[in-house]
Amino acid sequence: MTPLTAIGATLAVMLATTAVGVRYVRGRSLSLDAHLTARGRASEGVTAASVVASSMGVWILLSPAEAGAAYGGLPAVLGYALGSALPLLLFVPVAKRVRELMPNGRSLTEYVRARYGRTFHAFVLAVSVFYMLVFLAAGMTGVTLALAVLAGVPPWATAAVVGGCVLAYTTYGGLVASLVTDTAQTLLVFPLLVVGFAGALWALGGTGAVYGAAATTTPALLSATNPAGVRFGVYVAFAVLGANVLHQGMWQRVWAAESTRAAQRAFAASAAIVVPMVLLAGLFGVVAASRGLVDGTPAVSFFLVADAALPDALVVAVAALAVLLVASTADTILNAVASVATTAVERALDDPRERTLTVVARAFTAAVAVVAIAVGARGYDVLALFLLADLLGAATFAPFVLGLYLPTLTERGAFAANLLALACGLAFFPTTHGALEALGLPLPAPSFLWAFVAATGVSVVVSLLAARASTRRFDFDRLDRRVAADGGERR
Repeated sequence: MTPLTAIGATLAVMLATTAVGVRYVRGRSLSLDAHLTARGRASEGVTAASVVASSMGVWILLSPAEAGAAYGGLPAVLGYALGSALPLLLFVPVAKRVRELMPNGRSLTEYVRARYGRTFHAFVLAVSVFYMLVFLAAGMTGVTLALAVLAGVPPWATAAVVGGCVLAYTTYGGLVASLVTDTAQTLLVFPLLVVGFAGALWALGGTGAVYGAAATTTPALLSATNPAGVRFGVYVAFAVLGANVLHQGMWQRVWAAESTRAAQRAFAASAAIVVPMVLLAGLFGVVAASRGLVDGTPAVSFFLVADAALPDALVVAVAALAVLLVASTADTILNAVASVATTAVERALDDPRERTLTVVARAFTAAVAVVAIAVGARGYDVLALFLLADLLGAATFAPFVLGLYLPTLTERGAFAANLLALACGLAFFPTTHGALEALGLPLPAPSFLWAFVAATGVSVVVSLLAARASTRRFDFDRLDRRVAADGGERR
């Protein structure tokens, strides 16, 4: 596939997506609340499609395949698949609790401020925004890498086309436009993934030939008890769980659903849908390794198999798949960052007008998009930042979620749980191990597995102990009033 064909297909896909979002919103009078939450506008099916599209970015074509090729084969891929479903399953009870306690809520940071206070709010705000920015940058980097492998497209061209089109419909229609484009994208993504996998199997001689090659050349990747794969599968489950709970895009969809039942059923359905999606993508990594296609670049295993095995028409379909996946998460994150930024500005200004806040939301959306386009065009390696963001999420999500259920968990207790968990996680975290050792600190052997297990476990245990030791009780009946007061009674 030539660069011109690839960039033309990318432009066609993105213009079609933009047209869907803009056409749906055109002529509608959207309040600021609708722009940021689309409150009560999404049916069960639309909510489920939007959750799938928002949580499954282009990373599913990169990370699961890399896990299959370089981190332990089938058990690593299975861990990735189950780990991707865990946060969505957690949102089934959490969505009900959130809608009961905060029917007028708008963002996770509003909840933290009303429930705990300014200090913990500032920390969670920083962690959440950092994670979402890294997620967006990784998505833009991933799609530029994909088209560079498939067709030699310059990274700046891919980043400009994808980022520019997503920016156009998200600034115009906010979350309402994102919901309708997510639905269209989900209806296309899963069939394209299945067609790509089936086409690769057929081109490589069928299931028997693919399995035989893997059993002969890389038998360890097919072992369900491969130690490296099991370790990777366990820690990636913890990593994905903590980070996605702090994803503002998931919280927006809790309020966007037309009812509590619709929200719960949508998250449950999404969890069931993402498992086979990640499994299919991850198996490309096993195939790439068994065929000797991986040469120091396991992250692009999916595209190496596609480029080597598929006819041009299906390669174009794979390119469209990558573009749709990055668009589906990019619009979610742009809206999510705009939401938390706007609520922060809303509190800082003295009785701001809705029009002013809408301009602020669109300005933040544009600013974040420009940064993402710049990072994607450069092709930076964001894996280290991604893992650090995941560790911050693993150390933070327990007091965050438990605060919805434990009235005696105070801000001091939540912060103590968070800081102790983060300290324990960093003690094992390989990326920061060298810097901490240089300070003369006695540290255990580096391990991603124990870093995430320690961060999550300490966070949960200390939160529970802090809640048990406290005698102060938070009045949950006041939570919605405090959130609504922060937002000017939901202008």
